[in-house]
Amino acid sequence: MSTVVSQPAQEHRVVPAWTGVIRHLHITPRAFLPMESFQELTLVAGKGIVGDRYLLGHEQGFYSHKPEEGRQITLFEIETLEALQRDAGIEMLPQEHRRNVTVQGVPLNHLVGRRFWLGGALLEATRLSTPCRHIEEILDKAVFDPMINRAGLNCKILQGGTIRVGDIVREA
Repeated sequence: MSTVVSQPAQEHRVVPAWTGVIRHLHITPRAFLPMESFQELTLVAGKGIVGDRYLLGHEQGFYSHKPEEGRQITLFEIETLEALQRDAGIEMLPQEHRRNVTVQGVPLNHLVGRRFWLGGALLEATRLSTPCRHIEEILDKAVFDPMINRAGLNCKILQGGTIRVGDIVREA
């Protein structure tokens, strides 16, 4: 007769597939104005970013005639800036892509429909951003075609808070 000896359960840590960091923060109070750099921004759940042109209820943005809940904050990968320089010979600075948050190490294209933490704020990715010809007019750079499928990520703010340059970005 054999005796079954139970083994202590092994601890299994769940390790996220990625962890990123906030590198730059930008907003502007009105469309067509240059993006301004900040060390921290205040996010309001269901509304947007304090002081930004797309804060719901205070829209001063280019598409303000059709506000969209899923465009409360936008993110862009620093890796895309590097790829534009490398692949297309286009130098684009973090404030030039017109998105609010530039991140590093975050796979934005794979986050649509998912929730993640941006510092202490909880976001839900709603859709990929699409480039527009407007950015070419503002920058006087042919960035539309090279930015297709890598123009950033639109998100809804589920839980607000203050985010800062250097904060961690991680899966929820």
